[in-house]
Amino acid sequence: MKRNFRSLIYVLICLGLVQDAGAQKTKENKVLAKELQTLLGGFKGVSGLYVEDLKHKRTVALQADTVFPTASMIKVPILLGIAHKLQQKELDYHQTLTYTQNLFYDDGDVVGNLKDSAKIELSKVIMLMLTTSDNTASLWLQQLAGTGTRINAIMDSLGYQHTRVNSRTPGREANRSQYGWGQTSPREMARLMKDLVQGKYFADSLNDRLVRVLGRNYWDEQALSQIPPTVFVASKNGAVNASRSEVVYVKGEGREYVFCLITKNNQDTSWENNNEAWALAKTISKILWEKLR
Repeated sequence: MKRNFRSLIYVLICLGLVQDAGAQKTKENKVLAKELQTLLGGFKGVSGLYVEDLKHKRTVALQADTVFPTASMIKVPILLGIAHKLQQKELDYHQTLTYTQNLFYDDGDVVGNLKDSAKIELSKVIMLMLTTSDNTASLWLQQLAGTGTRINAIMDSLGYQHTRVNSRTPGREANRSQYGWGQTSPREMARLMKDLVQGKYFADSLNDRLVRVLGRNYWDEQALSQIPPTVFVASKNGAVNASRSEVVYVKGEGREYVFCLITKNNQDTSWENNNEAWALAKTISKILWEKLR
């Protein structure tokens, strides 16, 4: 009953019928904002950042409502679409799926290397989408979720104005040319991760599964490298040549915060660990861990 009440209130907030009291009390962390603005100001490209210190109810918003490419962060909205199907009992978490060669996208993927007619559990496809960022798995799940059209309708119903799937979604061709697979803003992607972790969309048993899988990121050499491995972190990265992104929710050792950094038009399009955007992500993550106590 308590869960249903919270869900109802959240829907009303998204529809603008009631005000989010917690959001009203959030204030800008001006000292931290100044420090982070200096860092972003030196970046050779366009960067946006949203930070929410959930413990002290303070935020930093730097181009936080600018629209950016998601790259693989679009897999978080895809997860939301799949979870909606699971909640409606249209899919089952442990049901067996059959892989066919027409689903193939990339031979660098685990799923893309399955044999034709191979059997795999839906739960494992979800894990591979989020943990290893498997693109074949992700496009398969996008289809199972009802395509980008349905995922976008869900995002719109929850009040997300900028977060959309573009690839393989009729009517989104121009957006795909500009942003690629998906688009979002730092504020919206941080909010989406926060609300998923805090259980605002789904029943406890389902939400627990989502949070656990979001906490198993293989790609841990950027922002995650600055957070102790003993602390709970839910995260998703995205990377294409001229855009790098990361959304991270941290809870532990007296801290609770979420942040999303996204870049585009990057001059440094290298794939070495010292890439400028990745170095920026590490620096920001280190600052947040040290200061948001």
